[in-house]
Amino acid sequence: MQKTSLATPMLALAALIISPPLLADNAQPGADLVVGAIEGVFGVTPGERRNHIKGTCAAGEFVGTRKAARLSKSPLFSGKPVPVVARFSVSGGNTKVPDVAKSGRGMALEFQLPKGKLHHITMLNTPMFGAAQPQTFLDLMLALKPDPATGKPDPEKMKAFKASHPDNLAQADYLASNNPPASYASSSYWGIHTFKFIDKKGTATLVRWQFVPQDGEKRLSDDELKTAGANFLESALIERTKQGPARWDMLVSIGQPGDSETDPTVLWPAERPRIKAGTLTISRAEAQKGAPCEPINFDPLVMAPGIQPTDDPILRFRSPTYAVSFGKRLSER
Repeated sequence: MQKTSLATPMLALAALIISPPLLADNAQPGADLVVGAIEGVFGVTPGERRNHIKGTCAAGEFVGTRKAARLSKSPLFSGKPVPVVARFSVSGGNTKVPDVAKSGRGMALEFQLPKGKLHHITMLNTPMFGAAQPQTFLDLMLALKPDPATGKPDPEKMKAFKASHPDNLAQADYLASNNPPASYASSSYWGIHTFKFIDKKGTATLVRWQFVPQDGEKRLSDDELKTAGANFLESALIERTKQGPARWDMLVSIGQPGDSETDPTVLWPAERPRIKAGTLTISRAEAQKGAPCEPINFDPLVMAPGIQPTDDPILRFRSPTYAVSFGKRLSER
């Protein structure tokens, strides 16, 4: 298997992600406000991410399929192995969040393409997002801010938030009714948003994707929730990759007229046609401190030709928000 070069110098990446056009176009007060609200909930660990702070680095490769290459001219689908730097994570900004928490798990991928080009994919282990608009996410963070008297969110504020933000309910219900994964390697991850595949003729196809584990889906049982411990996910992934590569199939759903392009809280019908677009192979994992994934800002709008974003307001807002968080942690080192 091709060996992956994992080094991504922080300053070079900063120059790539926070370029002058991005700052001019996207560094808006709204992004600062959202990052500040996240800090209000979890506090600040200097030099670290504001969200998905607890994570594990990994590396491997991706090989695309001919079926995907017919729909997208992206070099991801050339059929040749593409080196990948990955990061698996638990949502939230608390470094001590337990791995049994009924919250989101993330998979972030940086594809290292020929000629120094990069492509990012960031995913969650829920098929939908918990906000149709950035305001909903901001309001959730404001409602979750701990009351100084109790150290916990105000129940009345949370009740009011749920009553006034129905776009949060589907993801909240999904997380409440599904136990967390037993391993990062036994979980599916969804791209959440709608994207466009662009072929060699310039034809666009609306797509959504899911990375499905070849190990099969496995969640913690109710009994295992009580005994798994607070920090099992990292060691489980490291041990899993020592036994042999962990793999996920990238399954791409093809959009039809009327399918939502801009609302990540609305699922597409299950009967939409799907193709296998490729296979991700993770061959090794390690603690993130000082590891290659640690400095990377996994901005989902870092894209190579052949894949484009839609006008999903959450997708578009993630980039400036990630940039604000990234800039803060760079300045704190």
